Amino acid sequence: MAELVIVDRRGKEHRVAGRVGVSVMETLRELDYGVPAICGGMCSCATCHVWVDEAWIGRLPPRQGDEIEILRELSSFKPTSRLSCQVPFTESLSGLRVEIAPDE
Repeated sequence: MAELVIVDRRGKEHRVAGRVGVSVMETLRELDYGVPAICGGMCSCATCHVWVDEAWIGRLPPRQGDEIEILRELSSFKPTSRLSCQVPFTESLSGLRVEIAPDE
């Protein structure tokens, strides 16, 4: 089982089954403590914003156009910020650790 490690907005760590073949957002939006993902993964909002653990950031595909623009508008932007809708989850990402960023 591919695992996803999530730190919720209260700082509590959760280990859940990651859904291979879909974005990290797909898993996060199904959790009570997850993300609302209002745009449904269309990369047009920031309601799925996460901070990726520094140990993992280099293993992800780089940020692209719209994602970069959206993230840079956020006051909670960090170098490890990602829109989870833009991070496809694969077996090789088992153990990926993300922290859900604050609502903005």
